This record gives sequence, C-alpha cells and structure tokens, in this order.
Amino acid sequence: MSVLVLSHDDVLAALPPADCADAMAAVLAAQAAGGTYMPLRSVMVPPDAAGFMGLMPGWRGPHDGADAAFAVKVVCIMPANPARGMDAHQGLVALFDGQTGVPTAILDGSAVTQVRTAAVTAVATAALARRDASTLAMLGAGVQAYAHLEALRPVRKFEQVRVFAPTTEHARAVADHFGNEGWVVTVAASAEEAVRDADVVVAATNSREPVLRRDWLMPGAHLNAVGASTPRSLEIDAETLAASALFCDSRESVSNEAGEYQRAVSEGLIDGIGHVRAELGEVLAGLAEGRRDDAELTLFRSLGLAVEDLAAAQRAVDTARANGIGMEVSL
Repeated sequence: MSVLVLSHDDVLAALPPADCADAMAAVLAAQAAGGTYMPLRSVMVPPDAAGFMGLMPGWRGPHDGADAAFAVKVVCIMPANPARGMDAHQGLVALFDGQTGVPTAILDGSAVTQVRTAAVTAVATAALARRDASTLAMLGAGVQAYAHLEALRPVRKFEQVRVFAPTTEHARAVADHFGNEGWVVTVAASAEEAVRDADVVVAATNSREPVLRRDWLMPGAHLNAVGASTPRSLEIDAETLAASALFCDSRESVSNEAGEYQRAVSEGLIDGIGHVRAELGEVLAGLAEGRRDDAELTLFRSLGLAVEDLAAAQRAVDTARANGIGMEVSL
C-alpha cells in the first residue's frame, strides 16, 4: 500500500491560494447540494493540558471525475505556540479511498488549515463584499494574517491595507512583508483605527474578548470573523453579529461553536438560527441570496469544516502527484 506524504512545505508548494479557493468554492457548493457528509467536529479538552484536540472527519461523493473519498483532520490547538514562533494549529490530514477505505495520503495539517482557511475567506469576500471595496483591515498578525492577505490579493483592488496586532513588531513584520511586494500597508495604532472606514475586515485572532465593536464598522462593510473557533473565544461583539446579514460555512457549527452567536441568542439580540441568512455554499450554488445592497453590513462567520480540509487535501495531492512533490511510502 503506497501513501503519499506531504510535508508543510510540500503542501504550500502544491496548494496555491487561488487553486485552493477554486476547490473551496466547489466543495461548499457541493455541500449545499448534498454531495458531502460530516458530523460536527468533536473536541477533547483535558483540564490540565496546554491545549486541546479536535477530530474532523468528512466524506465527499464522486465529482468531476474524482472518486469518493473519506478524510479526517486531527488537530491540536496550542494557544502558546505563536509566542514560540509556531502556528497554534498542529496536526495532520489523512485521505482514504471512498470504496476500499485504503489510506492514500497524509498531509501536514497546519499547512492545510493555513491555506484553506484563508481561501474560504477569499471566496466569501468575493461573494459578499461590495464590488468597489478598496480598503482592507486585518486584525491579527499571525500565520493567518499572511495567508489571508495573500489569498485576498486577487479578490478586490485594495488600495490600502491596515494591520493591527497587540504586538506592534508582529504587525510591522506583516506590513513590511507585503509592502515589499507592492502593497500599501500601514500599521494601525489600535483595532478601532484599523477598522474604521474599512470596506473589508478580517478578524484572525485567538482573543477571548471582543477585539472589534459594532460602532467601528461603516455601512456596507464586509466582515470575515475567522479566528475564534470555540464558544470560549470571542473576537467580535454580539451586537455586530446581531446587526449583520449573517453568513456561515455551517449552521450547525455556528450554533454549537461560535461564542458571539451564543451570546447574542442568550441576550435576546437575535432569534436563533433563523438569523443566519445562508450558508456560503448556498449562495455559491444559487440557492440563497447574498448581499442585498451596498449599505448592508455583511458578516461571514467561519468555523472551518472537515469537507474543506478534504477538498484542500485532494487538490494538493492531485497537484503533488502531477509534479513529483512529496514522498510515497509503504505502510
């Protein structure tokens, strides 16, 4: 039995942001049409551990000449890792043949998460942001900040990018990196300074308290909230969620895992899951409407899905095998 193993660098080489965005748009539309299956991810939180572990299994049926496949991502979330210069997400993604169950590939999970999370944001921004959006605010300066700015490059003609992070040196490093590539990137003195008058906002932090407030967002802005993946995390305030046309990757994920959603429900600010206008895949598949007008505040609440990891891994493996990337091993 031969299994392709892709390291972190292998995944990045085999999964360019634009290719991953195409794969994410396709699998989210397939999800809306019933072509995928996945349970809510399970999370193990040992009381004295330095982090927690999530298990994300999924299945996708035959599509576009590809066979059915199973996949599972096993991921450890380690909050102290950024201070070590490491991604907070560590793990792996395993692919399995959909007919025989034979393992076919093992990929570095940190790289898959890095690229596919930003790619989904790019797809959401392309679908929901105003066409004339020209100012981008990035809250956070970790791995996802770099991945998101790279993925968002082709989505809109951003004339200005503002970055904020509690550690100014981290924000400066992001600004210098993309400034050297021709972008106009400035470091904001505060989250409020970054967000005010921004057309598109990305919140990619691990904060447990809101770093963004409703009154900072201008009419017509589009917000991507991607960093908080557990009910204990809370990047944005409940008022922002309540005031927005809310889109998500999964209604089940939002209702079970999004802290600001749960707070908005408990405070009576929204009427529950009916506040979700649509899953992103429903918009992409033409089954639901997206933005209604240029004054509407739109919010894409991203939690991350197993079928996104599956589709990203499939695309990376196809490219890797076509280009001789990675290592084939026998189990």
